[in-house]
Amino acid sequence: MSQLHHLLEQAEARCRARGARFTPIRRRVLELIARSGGGLKAYDLLEQLSAEHAAARPPTVYRALEFLIQQGLVHRIESQNAYVACACPEHAHGFQLLICRACGYVEEIHFDDISRCLARRAGREGFRVERQTIELIGLCAPCLASSPASTCPE
Repeated sequence: MSQLHHLLEQAEARCRARGARFTPIRRRVLELIARSGGGLKAYDLLEQLSAEHAAARPPTVYRALEFLIQQGLVHRIESQNAYVACACPEHAHGFQLLICRACGYVEEIHFDDISRCLARRAGREGFRVERQTIELIGLCAPCLASSPASTCPE
């Protein structure tokens, strides 16, 4: 079973368990985002959907994105105003994104200690965290290897 197929089955099961409707449009939006390999902007999604569904409009895409985010299936990349499929929707804690500035590759990582530490610190300040976005921007291993100027001298 392909990784994409597994992701879509997992999303369908998650929605069913929560009593949420995983409509064909929502499924297709998740599929397009997952196939992108990096962040995908809403208007790029709209362009791809319009080729398949003549009735696709911006509200269609934004409603699907909102639903997928609420279900924990997609993350918004704040710095790029783009979206990436969640690598492990079963993970209930915070996440961090590694974003390659050269090729656009995005990887989701989970350092729960960081998320808990930030939430505790915010709580001491009288602040309740509702959403947390941590983006680390740099170069992925392949881009780093192909760019000798980007290596740091020891």
